[in-house]
Amino acid sequence: MKKNPLGRTGLMVTDLCLGTMTFGTQTEPPEAHAQIDLALDRGINFIDTAEMYPVNPVRKETVGRTEEIIGDWIAAHPARRGDFILATKHSGEGSHARDGAPISAQSIPQAVEGSLRRLKTDCIDLYQFHWPNRGSYMFRKNWHYDPSTQNRADTIAHMEDALGALQQQIEKGNIRHFGLSNESAWGTTMWCQTADRTGGPRPATIQNEYSLLCRLYDTDLAEVTANEDVGLICFSPLAAGLLSGKYQHGEVPAGSRMSLVPELGGRKTERVFPAVDAYLQVAQNHGLDPVHMAIAWARQRPFMASVIFGATTLAQLEHIFEASDLVLDDELMTELDGVHKQHPMPY
Repeated sequence: MKKNPLGRTGLMVTDLCLGTMTFGTQTEPPEAHAQIDLALDRGINFIDTAEMYPVNPVRKETVGRTEEIIGDWIAAHPARRGDFILATKHSGEGSHARDGAPISAQSIPQAVEGSLRRLKTDCIDLYQFHWPNRGSYMFRKNWHYDPSTQNRADTIAHMEDALGALQQQIEKGNIRHFGLSNESAWGTTMWCQTADRTGGPRPATIQNEYSLLCRLYDTDLAEVTANEDVGLICFSPLAAGLLSGKYQHGEVPAGSRMSLVPELGGRKTERVFPAVDAYLQVAQNHGLDPVHMAIAWARQRPFMASVIFGATTLAQLEHIFEASDLVLDDELMTELDGVHKQHPMPY
């Protein structure tokens, strides 16, 4: 399995990362544990979760359940904890955790300790902020995003306080490294600059959505990656399953994400299905499975640290691994860029 640097941490992570957000809703604990077994057996050394998981749907009563399921696996396999890098996230303002409180120097110790307890581990390798307090243009909010009311001084003060609290967690041995999620180019750069100025932990990664259908990262954030060594850990490389083709022509398979979240978080639009058709045609023309093609494309992007893939079932996970060494040639990568130009931002 190919490995990439995790920012400036010195850690190397596989360019595929096991996502776990369905553990506890769509994926029952025995199946979830089997997925962890299979992923590690296939060479994966990176597992991502979050305190707010599971999703589909997100409910207050299930907050932390995914971490608990992973923690039960760790408790049953203590000798294997060193085989993988474990990442989790601190929920932001408006979540069910801590009654929707924003990220703060006060919330960080409580959130870290809660994750450690549920995960049944002594240390979190990569601790990420799930979304910024000031808001984010991710999750289809880019269509009406307005940062004009932000207060720069307040944002910088928050960053300084949060980095100080994170540094204390590092000194205690509770976390090793810090990452961002659903951040912007300006926000990521300011986190880096504030860390450099204060001596706090520097962001190693940013976890944002990225796929053939969602390429917001390609411009400003790609430049940040190149200049600041903050690698992308992308989520939804299959666009919540759209790129598999299973939702074409009105199909909604039983138990699928669309059956639980009909609009797929705003991804279901009139324009998305013709775009998917175009990508499916490219895959067919080249004799490729569309799932394999979409994941291989994401893995080959120059700013990619790791691609998070999730699977509801063990069979889906096996299917992804069937082409874990697939490399797309330059001609095909250019052809996919052409489709993107014909179908830009379909949701």
